[in-house]
Amino acid sequence: MEQNTLSIIINKPAVQVFKFTTNPSNTHLWVPFVDEEIIDKYPIKLGTIYKSRREKYWNESKVTQFKINKLFKLENNKFSVKYKYEIIDENKTKLIYIETIKQGTLTNKFEIKVLEKLKHIVELK
Repeated sequence: MEQNTLSIIINKPAVQVFKFTTNPSNTHLWVPFVDEEIIDKYPIKLGTIYKSRREKYWNESKVTQFKINKLFKLENNKFSVKYKYEIIDENKTKLIYIETIKQGTLTNKFEIKVLEKLKHIVELK
């Protein structure tokens, strides 16, 4: 098992950061290896299926942890990604991003520049 953990402070309330990062129509704006993302049902809750496309290849993950404005985890047989949202104050959120591969090594690991792009986009809204 290999894990990559990153964190960043975003100058927006947790509700806005959570809403933006869980909305599949936003994913391609900040994640460099996702061209499109869709979900099977709305509102998002435990069991919701996210499908992400890169070129012609689709990847499917299920929401396995979900606490509004606090925690969001997507998981499949090989990989999981967890977002933790820590409220610093009413207009500041610490986002902790944890990606884990169950066997082998992580490829396309997030680097801090991905979260910096997310921060920039969310703070402009």
